[in-house]
Amino acid sequence: MKHYIITAVLSLLPIAELRGAIPYAILNDIPLVSAFILSVALNACVGPIVYVFLSTLHKLLSRMEWYTRIFDKLIARARRRLQEKVERFGYWGIIIFVAIPLPITGAYTGTLGAWILGMEKKKTFLAVLAGVIIAGILVSLVTLFGIETLSFFIKGSS
Repeated sequence: MKHYIITAVLSLLPIAELRGAIPYAILNDIPLVSAFILSVALNACVGPIVYVFLSTLHKLLSRMEWYTRIFDKLIARARRRLQEKVERFGYWGIIIFVAIPLPITGAYTGTLGAWILGMEKKKTFLAVLAGVIIAGILVSLVTLFGIETLSFFIKGSS
């Protein structure tokens, strides 16, 4: 049970997300299907949680003039720089960004980017969900392939 809890926590942590949760689970004898479902389900919950947190925090801070001035400048600059890419890739860009299982990509950053760019909430959640599912499949395959390869070399060398 302890390893399931740790897997769940890893799935929700910004740095680990399912990139850390699935390998941890598999290496601690949690069946792949269970590891995948638990990690993907919890990591997919990050999108709505982050979106609500950002919206609430923004609403509270926007009462302060200095915050609004800085925020508006930063958002305008980010939107200008990314506008072409957003128009070109749209929600597919969010899916791909979240699906790439590397540091700094994932549900947290994908949701943050979509929020900053003012993308529609429901479509963002669906794009993040799709990206998380793809990332879960990729991480599962890489983990299994890595374990199988290590086992082959360990057994072959003895």
